[in-house]
Amino acid sequence: MSEWKAKRFWKEATVEEAEGGFTVRLDARPVKTPAKRALILPTRAMAEAVAAEWNAQEEEIRPHLMPATKTTNAAIDKVATQHAEVAEMLAAYGDSDLLCYRADHPEGLVARQAEQWDPMLDWGAEALGARLEPRTGVIHAPQDPEALRILSERTHALSPFELAAFHDLVSLSGSLILGFAAAEQVKPLDALWDISRLDEIWQAEQWGKDDEAEQMAEIKKESFLHAGRMFTLCCAQD
Repeated sequence: MSEWKAKRFWKEATVEEAEGGFTVRLDARPVKTPAKRALILPTRAMAEAVAAEWNAQEEEIRPHLMPATKTTNAAIDKVATQHAEVAEMLAAYGDSDLLCYRADHPEGLVARQAEQWDPMLDWGAEALGARLEPRTGVIHAPQDPEALRILSERTHALSPFELAAFHDLVSLSGSLILGFAAAEQVKPLDALWDISRLDEIWQAEQWGKDDEAEQMAEIKKESFLHAGRMFTLCCAQD
């Protein structure tokens, strides 16, 4: 017995202003989230990205080709209902930030980590007001509580839509500082992704690429780039 698949039933997806922001309509029908909540988005640009995904659907609806819709649904149905818990989980990355845990050998790797990661920690200290310090090795060493408090406050201050995108920026990179750098567009997203994968790139240069690992990395990279784009859409001026 074949699996039932949802079919396209609308002619056009359009964006309309709504109370609290913008919504997407499929002909006359407003789009709702999986939890049946109203899909109210903070910016027209974000709503247009969602509408474009619905318009791109052909005969059958293919949710895996609708990442913007997935992110906005998550923001409304999940993040908004447990904002403090999500923010606290992400803020905790500050105390074990990827950029702070350094190798003690070989010299080439040590130098590359310093070259690429130190400037990002310096940026965090200057732009965010939170200095995280590097450590050698993998044993956890607590960061300055004041720096962690500042980073936590900044994380909790994000809106549900920003936090939904920020979740992937931080969890995929392993770095709260890189998450903020992506949100602030300090460097191109591709460059920030490569900074987060410095160790893996180094290993591939020394021992050759693992095709399966590279394929998985590409999937994660696309999710990271998407999250960065979604964060930007949250703040787009209409």
